[in-house]
Amino acid sequence: MKEINHRLLLFLLLLISAELNGSFRSEIYYAYINNKMELWKNVIDRMDSIKGNSDELILELVNYQYGYIGYCIGYNKKDEAREYLDLALKNIKILEKKNFNPSTINAYKSAFYSFKIALNSIIAPVIGIKSIESARRAVELDRENYFGNVQLGNIDFYLPSAFGGSKKAALSHYLKAKELIERCPEDTVMNWNYLCLLLVIGQSHYYLHDYASARDIYEKILDLEPGFLYVRNVLLTEVLKKT
Repeated sequence: MKEINHRLLLFLLLLISAELNGSFRSEIYYAYINNKMELWKNVIDRMDSIKGNSDELILELVNYQYGYIGYCIGYNKKDEAREYLDLALKNIKILEKKNFNPSTINAYKSAFYSFKIALNSIIAPVIGIKSIESARRAVELDRENYFGNVQLGNIDFYLPSAFGGSKKAALSHYLKAKELIERCPEDTVMNWNYLCLLLVIGQSHYYLHDYASARDIYEKILDLEPGFLYVRNVLLTEVLKKT
């Protein structure tokens, strides 16, 4: 009887955990398409307050912290970006000590090195190399890891051409990442990372003056998520003027 009760309790805990994860994912997705970053912040603060998080939930939290840090940097909220970068790096250290998903951990390390450069450009010569090495290591460890390819793309996209950066090379990495994530259709459903990847593919086409391809990608995003108003009202409107 005790064994049955123990199994039932374990099952209920797993069920509750799955429901929480689904709730967090849907809340972040809603926040992303509606640009409600206070909601995004609320989600990651709630997740961070949960005691005894599983490794999977910590990695999910890191993903949402990654997105929020990028937002803060983009809107020049550097103090807040530093605060959440510190929290994310602590979570990365926890997972790294457990050797949990080394490929993805290296992909995040690459992104976080890039964030450090965005917050302090003086360190770029040293930290930039670490970012590139971590992204390459992520893909070496798992060539099926779409997120590692995203980071390789980000490096090529933002690195000045004088130092080897290339929008064309970036697009190649992004398209590879798209191919990889679409191999698991469930990973594309209500996933802010997938919509963001499509968005940067569209922007890459735009920067390369391939306006027809950019338009096709933006229309694909709106087919998937008609409520993504930034794409409808800004990006698609902009590219339609070029075609």
